[in-house]
Amino acid sequence: MLAPSRARRRPPRRGLAGTAALLVTAGTLAGCGGGSGDASTLTWYINPDAGGQAEIASRCTEEAGGAYTIETAQLPRESSQQREQLIRRLAAGDASIDLVSLDPPYIPEFAEAGFLAPVPDDVADRVTEGVVQSAIDGSTWKDELVAVPFWANTQLLWFKKSVAEAAGLDMEQPVTWEQLVQVAEEQDTAIAAQGIRAEALTVWVNALIESAGGSIIERSADNPEDVRLGLTSDAAVRAAEVMRNVSTVGGAAFSTAGEDANVTDFEEGDAAFMVNWPFVWGRALDAVEAGTLDPSVPEDYGWALYPRVLEDESSAPPYGGINLVVGAFSANVDAAYEAAECIVSEENQAYYFTTNGNPASKASVYDDPEVLEVFPQAPVIRESLEQAAPRPQTVYYSEVSGALQRVYHPASSVEPGTTGEEASELITAVLRGEQLL
Repeated sequence: MLAPSRARRRPPRRGLAGTAALLVTAGTLAGCGGGSGDASTLTWYINPDAGGQAEIASRCTEEAGGAYTIETAQLPRESSQQREQLIRRLAAGDASIDLVSLDPPYIPEFAEAGFLAPVPDDVADRVTEGVVQSAIDGSTWKDELVAVPFWANTQLLWFKKSVAEAAGLDMEQPVTWEQLVQVAEEQDTAIAAQGIRAEALTVWVNALIESAGGSIIERSADNPEDVRLGLTSDAAVRAAEVMRNVSTVGGAAFSTAGEDANVTDFEEGDAAFMVNWPFVWGRALDAVEAGTLDPSVPEDYGWALYPRVLEDESSAPPYGGINLVVGAFSANVDAAYEAAECIVSEENQAYYFTTNGNPASKASVYDDPEVLEVFPQAPVIRESLEQAAPRPQTVYYSEVSGALQRVYHPASSVEPGTTGEEASELITAVLRGEQLL
């Protein structure tokens, strides 16, 4: 998920009422056990947003005509805390978990543990029709669809049109990180990227290695001894070079900068280039409406595909978002999948995109006139999602990400050819139980 939800427009009044009526607070997560026994009541565990999922639950409840009712229960804000609570409850065989909005990196772990109800073949065919490839990839484990694609996020290259023009940089053509660093040096400006020691750093490392033609994990396996890492590959070396070079023009606070800090620097500071999620646009327009940002600032915004690592190879932008899974112990699996199909309908994805700022997984949504009005970047977002690459798909994702954050931080200390080897050694030791993070 990663990127905070940002609403371009507030949900309609009915959506706010739905939030109040349907929302079950995070306090409900404290206990385990089954639900009320009413087979027509489905509980959907959602990540925090601007009320969009509660509104969709209300819409689908109405559309079901009494076949089922969807209630929402809110998970913690941090995805790692969401994972922890859900694993604890599912490990106890909790039958009250019908639907879950799950961060894609955790899907392999949940699937491998037997926590997910199998996706029926006919459902799989319908929910993947017309869906961007990265969202399908992020919902797949061991060549089988194990989750339903819901909304799909990606990062764009945001730039100040005035600076790019002054530098003679043609943003209609693909640009490389090397070009951006050179322009930043010449124009005395900065590149905002996520240098913070957090999940955002893993996202950056993964996108760079994938863009260079490699993968953090070249071969996944159930047995840690059989996992093959790609952190010493030529692609990983090129990625490390980019990280170190960008850190020289990333600004004084680069090592602590996450998505929100990057936007602030892009809006008000020295950064003329930034890689970040689409919430950037809604945040700027909301600030203009609130009178806290001059309209000339977003008027100077430009957007393009994620920068390339290799001049002759397309980039592999970050992939994020949320997919839906059905709990393996639910007493209402069939109804839950029926509800999931309603939730991810084209109409509901368009609504969620325009009101909560979360991009759709269905490609057709990007042609919706209202979507294009709210997000003129929609065509580039769709193109980016078709090229995007998921983070490492492994049951050991938390361990891998934690090790990467330790070794690749700060970016200014990254040494091509050395840092990747150090990260490989740490990940291997952690997976073997020889070292703790």
